[in-house]
Amino acid sequence: MNSRRKFLQNTALGGMLAGSSDFWIRQAAQFDRPEKNAFPVVIATWGPNLKANEAAWEVLSNGGRALDAVEAGVKVPEANPRDSSVGYGGFPDREGHVTLDACIMDEFGNAGSVSFLENIKHPISVARRVMEKTPHVMLSGEGALQFALSEGFPKEELLTDKARQAWEEWKIESNYKPKINVERHDTIGMVAIDAQQRIAGACTTSGLAFKMRGRVGDSPVIGAGMFVDNEVGGAAATGLGELVLRTLGSFLVVEEMRRGAHPQKAVEKAIRRIVQKYPKEVEENQVGFIALDKKGRHGAFGIHKGFNYVLYQRNENRVYEAGNVLG
Repeated sequence: MNSRRKFLQNTALGGMLAGSSDFWIRQAAQFDRPEKNAFPVVIATWGPNLKANEAAWEVLSNGGRALDAVEAGVKVPEANPRDSSVGYGGFPDREGHVTLDACIMDEFGNAGSVSFLENIKHPISVARRVMEKTPHVMLSGEGALQFALSEGFPKEELLTDKARQAWEEWKIESNYKPKINVERHDTIGMVAIDAQQRIAGACTTSGLAFKMRGRVGDSPVIGAGMFVDNEVGGAAATGLGELVLRTLGSFLVVEEMRRGAHPQKAVEKAIRRIVQKYPKEVEENQVGFIALDKKGRHGAFGIHKGFNYVLYQRNENRVYEAGNVLG
């Protein structure tokens, strides 16, 4: 651990954080070139989300709206009982309750969000209803649940046998230490641009396993877990939400693109800012960002090795490994 900290202080905060990677410096002349035949396109965090991308692509390839695509895409892991960190099947808080956070944003800058929501399998769809049917951006807890029920969403038990067993095993020691490492994926964030170049984003999660009751991370917060601007592009985050919240990472990525940065350089900037500000917390915690700009270019970057993402573009759905700061 001491050697890791020394590396962070002497290396990461020095030369590694001073500028962009050599690769992107060499590629700088290409940054202003739009991608050919780039649209539609969809990007999502984490390799296991190939099927989520496929669901989004089905909407996009039929001329559909990006907003419909991202909702359809992230509903796939929300409904997957084998996914322990998104929706149904998600690990509970330390009191045994599965609580969900989600947000969605469209090409007009409209946004909807729910946090601390229980017993609703698809929080992303509730977030969209908040956006489209209320004057608010975010509903939380009991209020979010009552709104969902009034909109016809069924109340369901989300704690699966697998998640319950994991919780029971955790309770033996009840050692609460928030930790998102390089092996464990969590939140799905997704950004899509349709054939008409309308952009939308979505983000959904069940949050940290065995978290404190009432904890809300970055995923439902517009500008933290996800942000899009139809003039510029969009970004989404994954990993330890507290680090993303403190830096409004997705908003930062989009603003860097607004200033002319390639999406890759923008996500690198956001990750380096986190590492600079919170060197001790990043030793054992992962954060990753994905981004798309209106030229159809993309970027992805993480604190540690192990962050990957899925890109569906030019009729090809592929998993890519993202770069990282700390190895």
